[in-house]
Amino acid sequence: MPAQQPTRRKLLWTAAAGTISAAAAGLLAACTTSDRESRTVTTPSNPVPSSPDRTLLVYFSRAGENYWNGGRRTLDVGNTEVLANLIRDRVECDVFRIEAADAYSDRYDPTVARNVDEQNSDARPAIAGNLPDFAGYDTVLLGSPIWNVQPPMIMASFVEAVDLTGKDLRPFVTYAVSDLGSTASFYRGLDSGARLGTGLAVRGEDVRGASVGTDVDRWLRAADLA
Repeated sequence: MPAQQPTRRKLLWTAAAGTISAAAAGLLAACTTSDRESRTVTTPSNPVPSSPDRTLLVYFSRAGENYWNGGRRTLDVGNTEVLANLIRDRVECDVFRIEAADAYSDRYDPTVARNVDEQNSDARPAIAGNLPDFAGYDTVLLGSPIWNVQPPMIMASFVEAVDLTGKDLRPFVTYAVSDLGSTASFYRGLDSGARLGTGLAVRGEDVRGASVGTDVDRWLRAADLA
């Protein structure tokens, strides 16, 4: 998964890290886009909403060697980042990118092994940098790959570190073969106090396809965001 800057959007980047896929440790999601689609944005480290009823888009994405149609492919931009950019271009929102303090390997197999260890130990990987203030946001769009049938454990780190009480939480994921996997139960189990809405799942190998925009539009309309 995988920058133009839309007006009225404050985009944040505290890091980079991407997507993985399914194979040895389960079904891990892949991520990709072309260099032409890659966008780089720099902004202040803490988004401050300028008005109430705002939307915050948060995502974690990993580039590097990924699962790709049964094999491997090296990606400059992760699939979840590609999908996040498609959403960002369609809805007025602020953007925060999650980065692991201990960056994941850019090689597939070591990342698979680390993810298995983190899942088995119910780990909470540390997040680099400061987290956003959620006070003025009503809706949070939360994106990640699917690693071994669920979001990476760093997503649990994020949800437990911020106050989502009363927020509308709408997950979006990129995957290899498991669709949304256990995304809903994963976030419900964290007891964040958020209202969990319908998720969006896009296969990593298809995230650049012409039909993806239609799927994103449909998802946003169902959430009354477009």
